[in-house]
Parts: sequence; C-alpha cells; structure tokens
Amino acid sequence: MRLFRLAKIITVGLRFGLDQMVLEADTSGRLGKLWHVVFFWRHPKAPRGERLRRALESLGPIFVKFGQMLSTRRDLLPPDLADELALLQDRVPPFPTEQALRVLEDFYGKPVDEVFVDFERTPVASASVAQVHFARLPNGTEVAVKILRPGIEPVIEHDLALLDTAATLLEKLWPEARRLKPREVVAEFSKYLHDELDLMREASNCSQLRRNFTNSKLLQVPEVHWDWCGKNVMVMERMRGVPISQLDALRAQGTDLKALSRAGVEIFFTQVFRDGFFHADMHPGNIFVHADGRYIALDFGIVGTLNAEDKSYLAQNFLGFFKRDYNRVARAHIEAGWVPAHTRVDEFESAIRAVCEPIFDRPLKDISFGKTLLRLFQTARRFEMEVQPQLVLLQKTLLNIEGLGRQLDPDLDLWKTAKPFLERWMDEQMGWRGLLRNLKDEAPSWAGTLPQIPRLVHRVLDSTAHRHEVQSGELERVARAQRTQGRVLWLVSALLAALVGLELYRLFG
Repeated sequence: MRLFRLAKIITVGLRFGLDQMVLEADTSGRLGKLWHVVFFWRHPKAPRGERLRRALESLGPIFVKFGQMLSTRRDLLPPDLADELALLQDRVPPFPTEQALRVLEDFYGKPVDEVFVDFERTPVASASVAQVHFARLPNGTEVAVKILRPGIEPVIEHDLALLDTAATLLEKLWPEARRLKPREVVAEFSKYLHDELDLMREASNCSQLRRNFTNSKLLQVPEVHWDWCGKNVMVMERMRGVPISQLDALRAQGTDLKALSRAGVEIFFTQVFRDGFFHADMHPGNIFVHADGRYIALDFGIVGTLNAEDKSYLAQNFLGFFKRDYNRVARAHIEAGWVPAHTRVDEFESAIRAVCEPIFDRPLKDISFGKTLLRLFQTARRFEMEVQPQLVLLQKTLLNIEGLGRQLDPDLDLWKTAKPFLERWMDEQMGWRGLLRNLKDEAPSWAGTLPQIPRLVHRVLDSTAHRHEVQSGELERVARAQRTQGRVLWLVSALLAALVGLELYRLFG
C-alpha cells in the first residue's frame, strides 16, 4: 500500500513539475539538460508556488494541512512559496452521516437519539480531521457536536511516514534542502496534527480560553459540556453569528468594522501579553461576529503558549521598533539567549537597522507588523538564532490578525493600535505596579514560609555543624592513617638500614 501511495506522490509531483524545483539547485545545469531530454514534452508555465499548491491539493487533506503549516515557516521558505501555500483552503467533503452516528453510538454506548433530544443529520462544517453537527441536549441546550473523522489515525500515520521518508531523501539529494530542515518541519507538523486528533485536548484549550475571557466585551468562547466529551467527540455551546469574511452581512447587522478591526488587535495582544495563551488558528473560517459586535472564536485544536521570558522578549522588540532603538532589539535577543552570547551587539544592531529602517519611510498604516517580525527572525538566523516554535505560531497568528484587520479597515494602523497596549504592559511588568503585583503574588507563599524560618535556620546550622563534625572526624582518621603509615615506613627504613649495615660488616668486617 505504501509503495502505491509513494508512486502516486511521485506521479503528482511530476505532473505539476515539482522536480523543476530540485533541478534548480543543480548549478552545473547538466542534470537539468538530461532531465529535459527525458521529459521533453513538459513545459510548466505556472509559477512554482502555484504548482506546489495544486499538487498538495491533489494529494489530499493531510498534504493540504502540511502545506498550511509550511506556509507559516516563512523563516525557511522563499516568499513566493509561502504566499501561495497560505492560499490553501481545507475543503474536504463530509464523511457519511452513518459513520458519524456509529462513532457517537460506540462512544456513548447507546443510540444517538437517546443521547440528544435532536441531532441534525446534515453536518454544518467539515474539515480534514473532523466535522460538526448541531444537536440539542436533554435539558434543551443547543450544542455543536464535533466528531473525529473515522479511520483518520492510520491514514495520518501512513502519510506522515511518507512525508518523513520524502524529507530524508530531499536532504540527501538536494543540498539546499538542508537549510530548510525538512525533517524538523515534518516532526513539527506531526506534533500539531496529533494534538488535533485528541478532541479532549481541544476541549481543554477552549475551556482555558473561555476562562481567560470571562465577561469580556470583546470575545465570546463557547462553553464545553464535559459530560458528553471524549477523545473522538467534543460537545460545546452552539454559537450564532456572521462569518467575519461576510462584510456586507456585518454591515447589515450594524457592526462597526473599524471598531471590530481594533478589537481584533486588542484581543490578540491580550492573549499574548496578559495570558501567554493564544488561539493560533485565527483564519476567517474560525471567526464569527455576534450581533452585539463581539468576536466569536471557534476551532481550538492549535494554541500557542508563551512564558514570561517570551513575553518580555516580544515586548522589548516591539517597543524597540516603535522607537527605532535597534540596540535594544539586539540586546533583547542576546539577553533572551536566542542569539549566542558571543554575538557582537553592534554588528547585530547594524543588521537589524538595515532590514527595518527602510520601512519607516512609508506611512505607518502601510507597514506590515507581521512581516516586520518575520524579517527580524530572518536576520537573526544569520546570527545562529534558531527560531522558537512558539514564535512561529505567534508570527502566523499575527499575520492572520493583521490581514483580517485590514480587510475590515484598510486604514488600520496596527502599530498605533498596539503601542499603548505594549507600553502599558511594560509599565505593569517593569514599573512599581509590577513590583506590587509580584509582592502580592508571592505573599501567600511567604505567609507559609516565614513561621518556619527559625526552624529552617536551626536545621541548616545543625546540619552544618554535623557536617563539620563529620569532616573533622574524616580529617582525624586520615591523619591517624598517615601517622601509622609514617611509623611503618620508619620501621621498614630502619630494618633496611640494619640489613645494609650487617651486609657491609660481613663483606668488609
């Protein structure tokens, strides 16, 4: 079976002229000439990015998802390929309703109609990994039921194995491919895909995001109904809204598109800098807008997390860009440990300035925030920086948010919108407010530790005294052993001297 699948991949690759991309790496041109003689009838006219996108679409949903993920690795791919792969859409026909019912019956152990008061047989959404049906719980609550596509795991494992084999061959046959790190990319894709196959993980992501935005005036997140959830099934609150891509419908319901675009920026930076936990798949298909103007987030299979060091690094970089303080940007990279400590700050600063300074000659509203961050990553790679996976997700999400915001409001000045938020966050982290908050956070642990300090000090001193006693005993033992060895050596030496004396007396006596 695997050989047939591999043969199909090779056939599709040849049909769309993907071999040309490998031949381009042959600087001598001899292999290319021979190849053109063998395949003399082929003259691909479409750009290579379009041909790659169409080939992945022909190979099926797993390869489409791989192309989607690959489009986020703009630190590795040429811009023309990344831009084209970003156009990939996960259009997959729904699987038969009978299969969906069978999955639910196997999970619940009884017919679907005994679990739900009403279950709509026609799916409302379908993707490569799962599809969604609307239903109603026994208490009348309207829900959306997400069902994992039956038999998807072996298909995914099969295709992942082929992708890994292809990546290995690519590294061996195409020297340029080593820079693209194809095996690492496949491993990263495998991790994200396996996360999406566990709907309990997605449900927990949804629940966390909802808790982070409780009573928010900007974002709605569906409630998870845990009693009906499992690895293959996720049941959540049914959300009603208009897809964010339907601008005419949004205007018709009275939504202020300019305010909506600014709210999207605020939601993104709140997730990143306040929570360190962000929805990393914010494409238009996963965002609806409520009648009251709030965003509605859907599909939580991919999320990103940032620790305090990541957030500090990002804030320092963004504010450095705002103020054209490239020395601050360079030092932020080195202090975060993402660029080797031996890197010369002045050289790194100069490289960053060369990339970023030209953009400031353009109106701020015409500057791409996401692409600026991308250029920063690309420059840092020249100084041996390995881009962190969480930052790749962040970059992808930022590009999505920025593109979405400017679709709603072409005049959106993302820099101007983000700057006050970042300055406020930095003040809260580094200023006196941050000090007070840290004291408040640590107070409970101090309250439990302070009464124990005398006992802990006594224990340390007692331990130290005991350790000194042990060490003194060891030293005394060593000293005794040395004295004993000295006496033995003295006796041996005396005996040898006596024997030598006797021998001399015998010889010359």
